[in-house]
Amino acid sequence: MPPEKPRNAGIVEFRGPYYNAVSYGYLKDLLEDWAFYVDGYKFAGGSMRLLPRTRVRQIIQACHDYGVYVSTGGFVERVVVQGGETVDRYLEECKKLGFDVVEVSSGLAPISLDDKLKIIKQVQKLGMKPKPEVTMMIGAGAGTHIAGYEAGMKLRMFDEFSEEVATHLKAGAEMIMIESEGLTEDLPPEQWKTEVIREIVDKFGLTNLMFEAADPPVFKWYLKNFGRNVNLFIDYSQIVEFTAWKTKLWGDPEIWQGKPIHYP
Repeated sequence: MPPEKPRNAGIVEFRGPYYNAVSYGYLKDLLEDWAFYVDGYKFAGGSMRLLPRTRVRQIIQACHDYGVYVSTGGFVERVVVQGGETVDRYLEECKKLGFDVVEVSSGLAPISLDDKLKIIKQVQKLGMKPKPEVTMMIGAGAGTHIAGYEAGMKLRMFDEFSEEVATHLKAGAEMIMIESEGLTEDLPPEQWKTEVIREIVDKFGLTNLMFEAADPPVFKWYLKNFGRNVNLFIDYSQIVEFTAWKTKLWGDPEIWQGKPIHYP
């Protein structure tokens, strides 16, 4: 079983509404049964903007009641096109609503590293935690499905990728979200960039990295290769299967390997 919350290893963040509508009632039931096994909840695709403020506050409070932090997801990418002052108002609204974590991503919007650092600083100033998202692939995200590496999308060099991680850590970010595009997403397993994942873990360790693993074959690979202390982002629909694999309750063939199977 995982240790009691708050945890500093094996942190599990799960996705709320975007690809599917995760209603307030559904979320409350989900948390009532499974909150012990998860640590964070993420609004994806700016989905909180589609709800009344009162409902967003209710969702955030429900998460807090179960010891689950709440992240904005990468919506700052949509806000930034309206200018810096709008970003400031967005961050202030996040604070008023009770968000704990503000994700600072640039998978779709080409936000410069300097601007990301300024946003991180403002998030910290407001008393929230910034979670920079770093991606190997430029121009991908939000379910754009990058199989085939369409025009306009390109892989970054590892040195550039790792330097951004190092810069965010130096700026005081406690957790870095490693985006799956270009590493595992929409790729067959034989084309996963596992060497890049291993290299980034070798360089920075597991404590300050969270990997997007919103497909069961992907989270199973991370668990098998890095153990239960790896920090992962998964879909809400995977909480039970993920936990069964993580705790070796069910599913992993290694549970039965080398064990005597007989009765009585």
